[in-house]
Amino acid sequence: MIHHFSLPARDPFKVAKVLAALIGGRAFRFPGPLPGAAMAVSGDRHGTMIEVYPETVVMTPGDGEGPIAYQPMAGERSYAGFHALLSVPLDRATIERIGTEAGWRTKFFSRAAPGRPPVFHVIEVWVENRFLLEVVPADMIEVYETYMQPERMDALDLSLTPQPPAG
Repeated sequence: MIHHFSLPARDPFKVAKVLAALIGGRAFRFPGPLPGAAMAVSGDRHGTMIEVYPETVVMTPGDGEGPIAYQPMAGERSYAGFHALLSVPLDRATIERIGTEAGWRTKFFSRAAPGRPPVFHVIEVWVENRFLLEVVPADMIEVYETYMQPERMDALDLSLTPQPPAG
């Protein structure tokens, strides 16, 4: 269970507001030592939250025994090897409307292993048209949850380590 994650944004407050709409929650300023950061808080029983940092900030290990540090970063980001899948309490049309109204590329796609039929479906919501969130309506998430299990991955022969023989 992922309870929160962070992502960079050019406009953290707008991004937090849109993400809050997608997860059925509310947007807030991020507390603490990071001016300009925001967060989308779902209000669900898991405390699901998305932190949105100014794109000019990176996280680094703290000095010595210190906790995480926030450092300025030079330059602008365009794309990144990051994404997350979110299941949300909305229907497909509402997700697509929210993403489109934000001006972000928002499209429905099927996901499958190469050479195999589609297994589950997602709506790609490209935050600020740069970072991918795969958004799945509540009525479609069960297919993903059933599929994404170790036994299914074993059947596709995707294990990184050999499994002991059965018996």
